[in-house]
Amino acid sequence: MANKAYRYGIMGGTFDPIHYGHLVAAEAARSKFNLDKVIFVPSGRPPHKSSTEITSPEHRYLMTVLATITNKYFEVSRLELDRSGYSYAIDTVRQFHQHYGADIELFFITGIDAIMEILTWKQVDELISECQFIAATRPGYGDQDVTKILPEKITKKILSISVPALAISSTDIRNRIISNEPIKYLLPEQVEDYIYKHKIYHTAPY
Repeated sequence: MANKAYRYGIMGGTFDPIHYGHLVAAEAARSKFNLDKVIFVPSGRPPHKSSTEITSPEHRYLMTVLATITNKYFEVSRLELDRSGYSYAIDTVRQFHQHYGADIELFFITGIDAIMEILTWKQVDELISECQFIAATRPGYGDQDVTKILPEKITKKILSISVPALAISSTDIRNRIISNEPIKYLLPEQVEDYIYKHKIYHTAPY
């Protein structure tokens, strides 16, 4: 009997902070595409943001652990946090293949708005040859937008899911905290408690 080819999802992002939109998207992708697990990978040094624009890696890592701990199919990886230099998807995917083996099927889960920018990603041709993409649809976006902007060699590697909870935004949560507005029910209670305990986002203007 042949060995099972495992299917792993990679959920990348700054998670600043992680919220229910991220979690719902990950679980929807896991269920719809029969993924064995979803591994959350907080970005260490995103190439599109300066270090002053994001919260410290340790805070973002611990919030992600707290948010995912109750789901047995979710894991959190420090791969990008512990790697020097900018965090590029191609490097992460290659490291996953090195760690888990060449036969593993990898599915990179992200928002469809991020997919629209994929032509600007590092070594995109190599990237699409090493994994598939699961694009979580946010309100205002659709599959038709992707086909208008991206070439067929990329769109044929993109699967899609509709996730209404992606209307929740990390930016909105940060701004709510600064404005002393409630964030309850936008993110897990453990993450909310962590944010207030460590006074994250209370002073930095985003």
